[in-house]
Amino acid sequence: MSLPIDFTSITSESEFKAAALETFNFQYKEVAVYRRFCDLLGIKSENVTTLESIPFLPIQFFKSETVRAQNTTSEKIFQSSGTTGSSTSKHHVVNLNVYETSFLNGFQKFYSNIQDYAILALLPSYLEQGNSSLVYMANRLILESKNEHSGFYLNNLSAIIEKIQLLESRGQKTLLLGVSYALLDLIDLQTFQLKHTIIMETGGMKGRRKEMIKPELHNILKKGFGVTTIHSEYGMTELLSQAYSTGNGMYKTPPWMRVLTRDTEDALSYVTETTGGINIIDLANVYSCAFIATQDLGKVHKNGTFEVMGRFDNSDIRGCNLMVL
Repeated sequence: MSLPIDFTSITSESEFKAAALETFNFQYKEVAVYRRFCDLLGIKSENVTTLESIPFLPIQFFKSETVRAQNTTSEKIFQSSGTTGSSTSKHHVVNLNVYETSFLNGFQKFYSNIQDYAILALLPSYLEQGNSSLVYMANRLILESKNEHSGFYLNNLSAIIEKIQLLESRGQKTLLLGVSYALLDLIDLQTFQLKHTIIMETGGMKGRRKEMIKPELHNILKKGFGVTTIHSEYGMTELLSQAYSTGNGMYKTPPWMRVLTRDTEDALSYVTETTGGINIIDLANVYSCAFIATQDLGKVHKNGTFEVMGRFDNSDIRGCNLMVL
């Protein structure tokens, strides 16, 4: 089965809308779970003519159903980490090359040539967490950087301190990518005054530390690393694309990804410049579902940037009562 669209060729809003509608029609036909969801909403494919009229599948279905086009097989199944005793999301990826194309092109658009960087990852290694989409991406970025100092360092903070100091002394552009608790652990051991290193947090205390709001976390990290901005990556198991923030918690998407915010009281209505539930269109999700209603709360601004404000308290049950499969 060939790709319905070449999502990396999208350069305009009109091209995005056309590609999104083409993807919707493909997935309505080929992804059984999504089609049944649309049918139960009473939405017919021929009546979907705008982005706002496309149904967004509640993200919880990735926990209970196989969201994948019929007559395909999974080359890789990414799985969320979850908490003890909770169900986890599974993303059935039919073609890993699609994921790699998305994150490599996305990195290029936001940060230029990967080979300009050393990539230091405060994440579990690929051997430990090969079913994590984030770790898979980090592993590929490390390989693509072709830098001898790139690697995973989660369980060796003394080694990464030495590595950061070495790379700083050489003026080497470096990306330090890590989960929040590990970045905090690092600056508890050593504070820095970094001039050539980008700090990018990917979220996640994983029960290791108390949760804190982003501004509080970023202020602590800025002070500890001696930098003026903290970058962030917004992605999830159920997506094959990432949005990035280069500071101030404002995220931008690549051209094949969009964020809309739904009214918290009416999931089929949309709001701007006010807090709502985050809906994501990710056209790299061609063989699963490109239209996902997440559990996150956020605000979309008129210039297309967005910020993440928190999560629904009752996110595990919201939206799932529409369907019994």
